[in-house]
This record gives sequence, structure tokens and C-alpha cells, in this order.
Amino acid sequence: MVRRARRINRELAEVYPYAHPELDFRNPFELLVATVLSAQTTDLRVNQTTPALFAAYPTPEDMAAAVPEEMEEIIRPTGFFRAKTKSLIGLSAALRDRFGGEVPGRLEDLVTLPGVGRKTANVVLGNAFGVPGITVDTHFGRLVRRWKWTDEEDPVKVEAVVAEIFPKSEWTMLSHRVVFHGRRICHARKPACGACPIAPLCPSYGEGETDPEKARKLLKYEMGGHPGQRLSPPADYPGKPAPALGAG
Repeated sequence: MVRRARRINRELAEVYPYAHPELDFRNPFELLVATVLSAQTTDLRVNQTTPALFAAYPTPEDMAAAVPEEMEEIIRPTGFFRAKTKSLIGLSAALRDRFGGEVPGRLEDLVTLPGVGRKTANVVLGNAFGVPGITVDTHFGRLVRRWKWTDEEDPVKVEAVVAEIFPKSEWTMLSHRVVFHGRRICHARKPACGACPIAPLCPSYGEGETDPEKARKLLKYEMGGHPGQRLSPPADYPGKPAPALGAG
């Protein structure tokens, strides 16, 4: 299993050499806020919402002093906007009062912030601070169970199992590759098995569409010739930037 898992990671690295976090951000604070907003919505909707949010509240100090009703209106498109507003104002106040207005670079500090769990902390550590972390979101959990790396459902247990399979240096990029694959090819309801480049390695091949032509029609984002989720993707991203809010 370990050999197959590591080979899947190598194959995914060839398929997605440009894998990256699909949230737009310019600094650790923006990534932290965007990740909190991403709960129960798409990264695309978050990316379409954050330009106005960061224009209004560019720093933790600004966000901590926000009028809740005004912030709620800005982030309404992301859903659960009242709870998210409470978390964002709370974590911003904590950054201001306990961390000198800076996002901390340690997991044990990040998880003390309102609305921040291990998943969010690992996203921030891996992508804003270069500290290796495994991000177990719904895509990651689904794929590692399909690949029989683990049958655990609890994200913390999944993270622990996968951490034993791969060297720490691979954790952040492994997370990106697996999530990319889950969003583009290995979908929850109908995986595009017939268009999957790692099908020969997959113990769950056949759960989805195996006909190559039909499977190709299921591909999403750049794999299917459509825009990605970021309005400002990295320079090496081969797809099209996503449209701004209201632009399509």
C-alpha cells in the first residue's frame, strides 16, 4: 500500500506540476481569512468575495473594529455569513491583542484563534510559512479512502495515517495534488475513471464512468477547458482565471 501510495503521489506530481492553493491571497492574514470563509462554499465564491472584504478591512486591526452588519453584507455570498463574521472579528481581535497584529507561524497558536481548526492551520502553515502540513478536506478524505490508504473518517486520524506514509517534505504539495485531483477528475458522485491518469493504480477504479469519451465530459476546471477557481492564479497555471463576482 505504501509503495502504491507513493507512486500515486509521483504520478499526480506529473499531472499537476502547477498544483497550488486555490484561494487568492497576498499575505498570511488574507490566506487565514479566506480559508475561514471557504467552509461550506467553493474557493471560487471566496475569491470573488475577498477583494471587497480586504479593501474594507486590510489588516487585523481594521477587521477587529468592523461593524458586524457591514461585514455580513460583504461576505454574504459565502454562506453562513453571521457565524463567519463572528469568527473573523474574533480572530482579528486575537491577532491584534495576543500576537501583535501578526498571524502566528505555529499550529498550537493558530488553533487558539476563533474559527480556526487543524485544517485551516495547516493551510496557512503550508502556504504562507512553508511549514509542512497535511490538509484533510472533504476531497482529500474521499480520495485517500478510495485509494485504500486508510478507512478512517475522522480528519485528525486521516492526517496521522497519511503523515506516516509520506516524508514531511511532501505533505503540503501532496495535499494540493490530491485536492486538485478530487476537484477535477475524482469527483464525489461520478468520478471520471475513464479519463483518470492514475486509473491503473486505483483500487476503486470502476466506481465512476469508465467510458473514455463520457469520462472526458466530466472533467472540470482546466482539465475540462474551463476557468479555475482563482481570479489571480499563479503564472504557471495552464487554465483560465476565474471571473470576478457578477462577471459570469
